Amino acid sequence: MASAGAAGPDEPDPAPELRRLVVEGPTVERIDRFLARRLPELSRSRVAQLLEDGQVRLNGRIPKKSERPAPGDVIEVALPRPEPAALTPEAIPLDIVYQDEDLVVVDKPAGLVVHPAAGHRTGTLVNALLYHVHDLSGIGGVLRPGIIHRLDKDTSGLLLVAKHDAAHRALAAALKQREIRRAYLVAAWGHLAQESWTVAAPVARSPAHRQRMAVVAGGRAAVTHFRRLERWRAADFLRAELETGRTHQIRVHLAHIGHAVVGDRTYGAAAERGMSGPDRTWARDFARRLPRQFLHAAELRFRHPRTGEPLHFESPLPTDLAAAAEWARRTSEG
Repeated sequence: MASAGAAGPDEPDPAPELRRLVVEGPTVERIDRFLARRLPELSRSRVAQLLEDGQVRLNGRIPKKSERPAPGDVIEVALPRPEPAALTPEAIPLDIVYQDEDLVVVDKPAGLVVHPAAGHRTGTLVNALLYHVHDLSGIGGVLRPGIIHRLDKDTSGLLLVAKHDAAHRALAAALKQREIRRAYLVAAWGHLAQESWTVAAPVARSPAHRQRMAVVAGGRAAVTHFRRLERWRAADFLRAELETGRTHQIRVHLAHIGHAVVGDRTYGAAAERGMSGPDRTWARDFARRLPRQFLHAAELRFRHPRTGEPLHFESPLPTDLAAAAEWARRTSEG
């Protein structure tokens, strides 16, 4: 199968889209800044690349990026069509819960890698999106979806994706400003000392295990808010809301306070062995019912990057976690 958007062997490359701007009023802006302001769908780096590639004309000639256009000047910008991504679209089943011309919200299943990388060039969420989404405008001039935040392979739930540069920049800025709210449902071993607990501890790559993250002095600030929803025999069912979004943040924070995520083979392997008596038996049986870590991205809130409309999405526990939760609930009664 050809890459998404690729022209056939005998087809010419599609003609670039031509934008024509007339400078109005006095301006002291350099042409690169002027274009980035007048064409908000383009990033500053994209404008710089277009100038460098000779795709911009000022009164019919190629300008330097430091030139300052005058009133009445005519600027023409040739926008090449997005290049095909060097990835193959794949008909992987995908639950798209919302889609419009700017963004997509996906309910990702456990076991699906989000981004292609070494060892995972195919079979990823990006490959699936290239197959299912047909109106991508490109990110950075490449016909690909813009993943706003990530989920681990074995974490299920809601994921936000941009279709074009302007939406990607707006949503990425909202995420950085902590304006995108994400909440997870998680089971953790043992019992929190309080019904609500906030963990504020910096996260960075572990100095001892480079494939893991850890709470490290001098790491990036990380804050997670936990609230107990149910108390089970030897585990708590929690709602975890991210204030920041560091790699493995919820898993690292829970392990740091001694309550690792149930089923987490990286940060909480065999955590149930530290228990004794009936609790250990219950924990062992609970762990056997889980093929993966008990972590699900259940809620997503943000404002639409174009309209400002507040959007709110929820995802119930998938079948595997729901069945394990029901067993834990039933066997914890009394």
